[in-house]
Amino acid sequence: MPPKIKKHNVQKNKIKKPSEANVVIDYPIFCFKHLIIKPKEDYKFYTDFIIRLNKLCNLGWNEINKSHKHSFGTEKIPTSQLKPSLPAFISPDIESLTVFRANGDNRPFLGIRKDNVFHIVFIEENFGDVYDHN
Repeated sequence: MPPKIKKHNVQKNKIKKPSEANVVIDYPIFCFKHLIIKPKEDYKFYTDFIIRLNKLCNLGWNEINKSHKHSFGTEKIPTSQLKPSLPAFISPDIESLTVFRANGDNRPFLGIRKDNVFHIVFIEENFGDVYDHN
């Protein structure tokens, strides 16, 4: 008679339907719905950007808030310093956007956070396209 095989508890690692009582999310969720971009063919930049997003999600908001702005942290930029127009979903009372670094060479991506969702609005593929860095 063959030995009995123990069944592992596969339920413990499955994603369950959230309820208001058990939703605890401490990591950023990135939304691209409002992204304004004119992509070029810099595939390495976008590959590095996706890797950066993954690292940010693994850090969580608490660690992001402790990190330096040129590392995995953020800074604010006044909307008055932006070159492109803001999308319509951002109300006129918003005075600044949050800036992250998109990769290791400090090119930024900008957006606005609502709870744990970070709505990405701009990705600056070339320095100076979104705002002056002086």
